[in-house]
Amino acid sequence: MTNKTNILIVEDEPLTINVLENALKQISDTNGLIDFKIKSVTNCDLADQELHNAVNGIPIDLLLLDISIPPSSDGKLSSGLDLGIKAKALFPMVKIIVFTAYTNNYKLNNILKSLNPEGFLIKSDIDFAKLIEAITTVLNDEPMYSKFVLQLMRRHLLNDFVIDKIDRKLIYEISKGTKMKDITKIIPLSKSAIEYRKRNLKEKFDVQNGNDRLLISKAQECGFI
Repeated sequence: MTNKTNILIVEDEPLTINVLENALKQISDTNGLIDFKIKSVTNCDLADQELHNAVNGIPIDLLLLDISIPPSSDGKLSSGLDLGIKAKALFPMVKIIVFTAYTNNYKLNNILKSLNPEGFLIKSDIDFAKLIEAITTVLNDEPMYSKFVLQLMRRHLLNDFVIDKIDRKLIYEISKGTKMKDITKIIPLSKSAIEYRKRNLKEKFDVQNGNDRLLISKAQECGFI
């Protein structure tokens, strides 16, 4: 019996869409028991429309999602991350494979924490064969992460402390060179509260007597930025 699987591809690069569609075709041709119904869109507006169509029709089984895509015209969906979160809310059983060119640890951590995708691929990490392997693995109800993501997760597992969302944001802003007066506009805390958090972070990373540059260096080593 043929297994029908509804797939939505969200990607703004036509070449990448073509590669994904070819990978799905090869999986279907090889398996013989999978019938993919594929729709491809290039921005948040079109993707959001497909989500709403699916609510009133056939649910989406697999979402192949690029993070860096044009935002929605109403500003409610700023990226593929927002779209993925909405898709999971509408379709709790949907499987999501994220593929992105990002290699910034802060952004990758944010995706992992916010979306927890079944598959997480860095574009520079994979080739056509690995793409097919990743899709097949996720369809078989197993997680699949590319090498860079696994290395990031391993560094976090080796750490014996946890930092919260605000501390991650603080480290990220410090690494960008954001001045303290501007950080208080980005993070809704007083200057004294932010300074307290920064001192606490230096204790956690064992750089109490170090400057901000050493704190950032240690945070990078541990995969937090």
